[in-house]
Amino acid sequence: MADPWRLLLTKVRLTLYATRDRLDAPDTPEPSSMTSPSLRATPGVRFPWLLAGGGLLLVAIALSLFVGARTISPLVTFDALLGGGGERDHIIVREIRLPRTLLAIAVGAALAVAGCLMQGLTRNPLASPELLGIGHGASFAIVLAIYFAGVESPQGYVWFALLGAAVSAVVVYVLAGAGSRSATPIRLAISGTVLATAALSWTQTVMALDRRTLDEARFWIAGSIAGRPIGVLTAVLPFLVVGAVLAIVLVRALDALALGDDAAVALGFDPLRHRLLGAVAVTLLAGGAVAAAGPLAFIGLAAPHLARQLCGPEHRVLLPACAILGPALLLLADVIGRIVLFPLELEAGIVTALLGAPVLIILVRRVRLVSG
Repeated sequence: MADPWRLLLTKVRLTLYATRDRLDAPDTPEPSSMTSPSLRATPGVRFPWLLAGGGLLLVAIALSLFVGARTISPLVTFDALLGGGGERDHIIVREIRLPRTLLAIAVGAALAVAGCLMQGLTRNPLASPELLGIGHGASFAIVLAIYFAGVESPQGYVWFALLGAAVSAVVVYVLAGAGSRSATPIRLAISGTVLATAALSWTQTVMALDRRTLDEARFWIAGSIAGRPIGVLTAVLPFLVVGAVLAIVLVRALDALALGDDAAVALGFDPLRHRLLGAVAVTLLAGGAVAAAGPLAFIGLAAPHLARQLCGPEHRVLLPACAILGPALLLLADVIGRIVLFPLELEAGIVTALLGAPVLIILVRRVRLVSG
């Protein structure tokens, strides 16, 4: 078993060197972001970057606990986390900010890992739960559940979110592959955008038909981690954990698939089976995240690209980096939303959309996608 893996690592290194040479050569087209200059990261610099990402996450966690409509000192915050005190500030930390922070960590990691899986499995640098319509499909399914079945709890949301995410993924790939032999990145992006737009309009139509559905879903649909009790996290956590375990199982297969299906088969991997397993993982991660916090734009797109820039393409490093950077980005977006319109709050989903749109434009310009 050792020889195939040595062969795999050798091929990865050769691919990286070839990519570097192409980038340095004049008058050559830029590669996709899946094989961009980010792949130049060497093993010697990965660990420091992971530590830096962990430090950023710790700073984001601290800001999430300290900053808000009422600023709470670090000493009071730590005392509240240790169970001390019954004053107002202690209650705010334990009952409001701590559940909010924990939920952001879980949801941010789930969306980032789901985006990384989608980009690796499809070799599509623009793949993400939001851009391919999976998030909006899950949202539409939840609104239908509220309207027709009166579902009002996260425990009920999660099942419909998973169903909506799975159906959306299938529809996008069917639309992208219609009339051609394969679904190219640009066709996937267009199909996902069409589905997301349609799902969003259907969602708004259903909400307009029923006041109860509107009241139940209007704050959730904007994408927010505010006002969620700890029960929301416990309801979706089992699905996120199973999705994360499947992602870990797929680490070696993702590296093999990056070399192409033929190389993956030569190394003993079944591309179809591993892509199906990856689809299950993405459905669990994205569906669980949407059920908990609503649709949050661009976390699943930006975090994997940032992680790839810092740590390189090997998924045994890339997935942990995504699990660190995703929560950090979401927490920072949530903190920005708390202070930018103080004393009012802006939902995290709105902040991520505002910050993520320029990121998408930059990625599209860099990737220079070739449509089929």
